[in-house]
Amino acid sequence: MATLLIVDDDNNIRDTLHELLSASYECHTADRAEQALAYLEVENYDVVITDILMPGLSGREILKRVQQKHPATPVIVISGNSNAEAAAELLAMGAFAFLTKPFQLEVVEDTVVRAIARRHELRTTLRESNNNEEPPDGEDGPAAADAAARAESAEPS
Repeated sequence: MATLLIVDDDNNIRDTLHELLSASYECHTADRAEQALAYLEVENYDVVITDILMPGLSGREILKRVQQKHPATPVIVISGNSNAEAAAELLAMGAFAFLTKPFQLEVVEDTVVRAIARRHELRTTLRESNNNEEPPDGEDGPAAADAAARAESAEPS
C-alpha cells in the first residue's frame, strides 16, 4: 500500500484529503512544514501533498527538501492562489503537479494515482539499472535519481 504525506495548515482541507485518500492509501498528516520535514527524516513516502502557503516554513521548503533527499518522490502542491507564474515556478522546481483550491476530489485522486505510477516507473528504472535488485529504502538519493534520469533519457521515444 502506498504511503502519502498530506501537509496543510487548514484542518478542513487536511481532513478532507485524509478522508478521501485513506481508504486506498496509508496517509500521514502534518499541519505545518516543520512537522512534515521531521516526518521526512524518518519515513519514505510514495507521494507528498503539500499546501504552499503556511505559517512558518512554506511548502516550497518541503518541495526543496524532498527534491534533495527523495527526488524520486512526487510532490503535489496545492494552493489557494491560481497564479500561473507561481505554478510554473513550482513545476520547474520539480513539483509533480499544481492544484488550485478549491479542487475537485476526482482531480486529486487522479493526480495521486498518476504520481504513484510515476514513482513506480522510477523504482522500476532504478531496479533495472541495479541488475534487478530492489532499491534500498534510501534509493531516493541524488545518485539514484541521476541514474533514473540517465536511463530514461537513453530510452528511445
